[in-house]
Amino acid sequence: MDSFDYYVPAAALWICFAVKLPDLRRAWRDPLVRSVCVVIAVGGAGFFFAAPPTIAAVNDISGVPNASSLLVYIIISGFSASCLLLIVHWRGGSPEHVRRVSRYWLLGYTLVVAALVVLFGLGDAPVERRTDFDTYYASAPYIGEMIMLYLLAHMTAALVTTMMCWRWALQVHGWLRAGLWILCVGWLLNLSFSSLKLAAVAAHRTGRDWDVLSTTFSPLVSAMAAPFAIVGFLLPLVGPWAVTTGRTLVAYVRLGPLWDELSGASPGTSLAAPIRWYASPQVHLTRREAGIQDGLSLVRPQLDDDVRARAQSAAEAAGGTGPEAALIGQAAMIRAASQATRQGRTRAPRVPGDSAVPTARGALVGVSRALRSSPVVAAVRTDSAVSSRPAVKHVEDGEKSPT
Repeated sequence: MDSFDYYVPAAALWICFAVKLPDLRRAWRDPLVRSVCVVIAVGGAGFFFAAPPTIAAVNDISGVPNASSLLVYIIISGFSASCLLLIVHWRGGSPEHVRRVSRYWLLGYTLVVAALVVLFGLGDAPVERRTDFDTYYASAPYIGEMIMLYLLAHMTAALVTTMMCWRWALQVHGWLRAGLWILCVGWLLNLSFSSLKLAAVAAHRTGRDWDVLSTTFSPLVSAMAAPFAIVGFLLPLVGPWAVTTGRTLVAYVRLGPLWDELSGASPGTSLAAPIRWYASPQVHLTRREAGIQDGLSLVRPQLDDDVRARAQSAAEAAGGTGPEAALIGQAAMIRAASQATRQGRTRAPRVPGDSAVPTARGALVGVSRALRSSPVVAAVRTDSAVSSRPAVKHVEDGEKSPT
């Protein structure tokens, strides 16, 4: 793998970490939030410090040949532990059970890290190896044991995490289930990474050369595993938010024609107070809906039930369904009232009852769509000389008004 293949996953993971930082600041006491952030940050660090240029830099700075290999082992062991802790907190259970299991895993991997440091200190690795440290020193006293311990610890985390995610995925549904299946793929790839390295190390200890498994194939598998693992962790957290935000944005856009129509009733006055452009989509939608309700209150004295009834009849004659025709009638009534308000007409039309004025979001979206696309609504007269009950032109026979 080129250095680029290490730094790109590291950058991607750290970008995800930056995106999660606001959540960490708001809920830093939440162990689940902390665990997610630690997994992402440590995963990025693993790729960054495993890149050959970084390995060379760490060795030069420390003055210890192959000190970078020990650092990478510690980081990957920390990543394994953080993933196990995340699954434990994510799945939940009684607080006592979660704390007990978390302590066991944390203690176990703390001992692994301590053993890695001790074995590295006892061993001797004088020749710097940037890409094949595992196989080059596979048979070296203490260093070989350090390599085996690191790989077995990583394999244990990969196997346990895969089994936990697999069993849990069979019990849940929706975004969580999808995320868990993706995690299973990611950790199976992680298990393949450590298995390939372990096979290469074992082969080297028996006098065979399978170095390509460790130096070529295992880094590729690791690079494939990272996005699966991160997507699997983030999908259940981000998926529902993405769906809700998408629906909010769609509703905001679809209400645009109705907002514009009512804004035109009083050109010098905004329907709602301004908000910051970077406010959340939900805040923007709330402002738009509130402004539309204020706009309907503004034109209410000019809402003419006769206009609504004639437009609805015209829509039905053109082949529109009952609900569709009703929305077209409401849209025509609102357009006529908006024009009358803007032109300053004072004759009081026959104001409809509350049931004829839309209030629900779904009805408002339908009215807004009719304002944009219905030829019946477009036929509402705009001549300021007409009566206070503007006529509605009938569309030609056989012409069906679109929704």
